[in-house]
Amino acid sequence: MEKGRQIQIFDTTLRDGQQCPGAGMSFQKNLEYARLAWRVGVDVLEAGFPSASKIDFDIVQTIANELAGEKDAPVIAALCQLRDEQIDRTVEALMPAVKFGKARLHVYVPVAPDLMQASLGDKAADKKQIISDVASFIKRATSAGCEVEFSPEGYSRQGENFDFVTDLIRAAIESGALVINCPDTIGGAYRLEGEEYFVEKMNRHAAIILKEFPGRTVVWSMHCHNDYGLAVENTLNGVFFGPARQIEGCFNGIGERAGNAALEQCIMIIKQFGSRPDARDPYFTNIHTERLQDICNFVSTNMLPCQPHWPISGANAAKHSSGGHTNAVLKNPLVYQPFDPKDVGSDISLLFGPLSGGNHAKSIILEAGYQCTDSEKAEIAQFIKDLYHDRRKGITEAELIKGYIQFRSPIRVESFDYSKSANKSSVQLVGKVFDESGTIIENHDGRDSALAALKKLIDRKLPGFDILSHKSASDGEGIHARSISTIVVTDRDRNSFEGAGEDQDIEISAMKALISAVNNAYVHRNFRTV
Repeated sequence: MEKGRQIQIFDTTLRDGQQCPGAGMSFQKNLEYARLAWRVGVDVLEAGFPSASKIDFDIVQTIANELAGEKDAPVIAALCQLRDEQIDRTVEALMPAVKFGKARLHVYVPVAPDLMQASLGDKAADKKQIISDVASFIKRATSAGCEVEFSPEGYSRQGENFDFVTDLIRAAIESGALVINCPDTIGGAYRLEGEEYFVEKMNRHAAIILKEFPGRTVVWSMHCHNDYGLAVENTLNGVFFGPARQIEGCFNGIGERAGNAALEQCIMIIKQFGSRPDARDPYFTNIHTERLQDICNFVSTNMLPCQPHWPISGANAAKHSSGGHTNAVLKNPLVYQPFDPKDVGSDISLLFGPLSGGNHAKSIILEAGYQCTDSEKAEIAQFIKDLYHDRRKGITEAELIKGYIQFRSPIRVESFDYSKSANKSSVQLVGKVFDESGTIIENHDGRDSALAALKKLIDRKLPGFDILSHKSASDGEGIHARSISTIVVTDRDRNSFEGAGEDQDIEISAMKALISAVNNAYVHRNFRTV
C-alpha cells in the first residue's frame, strides 16, 4: 500500500476524553491507558494539557519518558495555548520524547468570529498580531525540538474569516508546523451546508497550501465533536472527500459534551470501505484491530460506561437473542454481523430470552457439557422461559443451566411440612420425589431433625450420598429474617455437590438445600457429557 493513503490515528482520549465530566482517571490509570494505546497501535497519543495542572504535567512527562523510546511508540502530543509560559511548560513536559523525535506540541487559536470575541476579547480585532503570535510561538516550539500541530479552533464556523484562516495556516506552515487540524469544535457541521461545509473549505485551503508550498508535506487532520451525532460521518468525509490523512477522536466516542468521533468506529469503517478489493489506492490504518475491544473495555470500565448498543464495542454489538436470528447465527455467525467480531477482539454471543428457541437453548446446554436431544429441546426451552417468565430482558447462560438442572431434577417440592418429638421426626412433602407424586410422608426414629427424615426418603430413592457439610445463617435481624442454608453432599467417588435453600423456617431452608444438592448430583451423574 502507498504510504500516502495511510490514515494516522490521533488518540485524544487522555486529553479531550478526560475533559468530559466524570471521565477523569487516576495517575496510574493514565499510564495504563497509554501503554494500551501503544499496543493498539495509535500513531499519536495526546497525553494531556501540561500547563493546566501539575498532575497533567506529570502525566505527560511520565508517558513521554516511558513510551517514546519503545519500538513503534506513538508520537506523544500535548495541548497548549498561544502563550510564552504555556509553550515552555509544554516543551518541558515533552522533553523526554524530543530526543526520539516523538514529541508534538499541539497549539490552537480561535478563528470562528463569535468564539474569537468570547475567547480573545479586544485582542480579537488585531488579526495581524494573532498571525504574528502564531508564527513566533510555533518557531519557539520547533526550535526546542518539537514537531507542531496547529488548530484553527472553530474552523467549521469560520464564516467570513476564510482569508484570515488562510493567513494563519500559511504562517503556521512557514514557521514549521507539520500538521494542520481543522476542528468542528462544537459538532455543528453537516455536508448539506454546501460550499460552507468545512470539508469543502479544507479542500480549498489544501489547494492553496499545495500551490504555495510545493513539495512540502503537510498533514491535514480532522477533529470532530458529536453534538448532532455526526462526528464519525464528518471525520470520514474529511478523509474520503477531503485532504485529511489524520483523524482525531476518543475510543468509545467520549469527550466534551456529546463526545468526539469514536475512533473504533472510524477505524473499522476505513477498514471496511476504504480498503475494498476494487480500490486502486486503498486507505488503511496501522491499528491492531483485534485489540480494539480491550481498549474500549478499559475506557468503559475506568472512564465512562459504554451503552450496550454502542456500535463496534458495545456489549450488544455481537449479542443476539431473537429466535430467528440465533438459529441463523448458529449456522453461520456472520449472517447477522457486518464484520467478524473477532476482528476487534470480541466474540458473537447469544442471549437466551423470550424470543429464543430450542436450538438456542440446546447450543448453550451442549456447550456447558450437558445432554439435550432434538426431541426435547423445545420442551426444555419452554420450561426455562416459563421459569423466568418475567425476565423480558433475557437471562444469563448460568441462569439457563440452572433452569435446565431444575427441568432434569427428580425432586420438585411444592410445599413442606414437618413435625418433631422427643424420639421421632416426620416430613410431609407435596410434589414429586422420583417416581412418587402427590403427598409423600417419611418418618425417622431418633432425636434428629426433620432433615434426617428427608435424607432417609432420598436414600431409598438415590442411595450413596452423604452430607459433608451443613451451614445455616440469618439474612437479617428480627422475626422477618430468613434462614439461608447451604449443604454439600458427596457420592461414593468423593465428588461433591452444593445446594442452597432459603426460608423463614430454618428446618425448611435446610431441606430445600439438601434437595438442591441432590438434584445437582443426580443431573451431573445422569446427564453430563464431559
